[in-house]
Amino acid sequence: QVQLVESGGGVVQAGGSLRLSCATSIENFYQYDMSWYRQSPANQREWVGSIGRDSVAWYADSVKGRFTISRDNAASTVYLRMTDLKPEDTGLYYCNRRFPSDQWPWGQGTQVTVSS
Repeated sequence: QVQLVESGGGVVQAGGSLRLSCATSIENFYQYDMSWYRQSPANQREWVGSIGRDSVAWYADSVKGRFTISRDNAASTVYLRMTDLKPEDTGLYYCNRRFPSDQWPWGQGTQVTVSS
């Protein structure tokens, strides 16, 4: 069974930066698109951005220009670099595939808290 392990979260002041990692147990990782999501207590899980097999990434409008997704196929890992963090970026961050029909079991997520 595929395992997704997110890490790198923490508490940061507004304007700060963090880099999240999602280590996977996926064989042939290079074959799969990957996405990041976040969930706050007040909101449903929302899509943050995705990266394709060709390493081209695209983002939700709320994070565009501040967040960058990258991948290391040799390490079966996807990253989320977050800069200029805002309090509204606070949430539990997860990685998975883009479409529900393709998704693997969710990991435990990594908490990001941005203080104002």
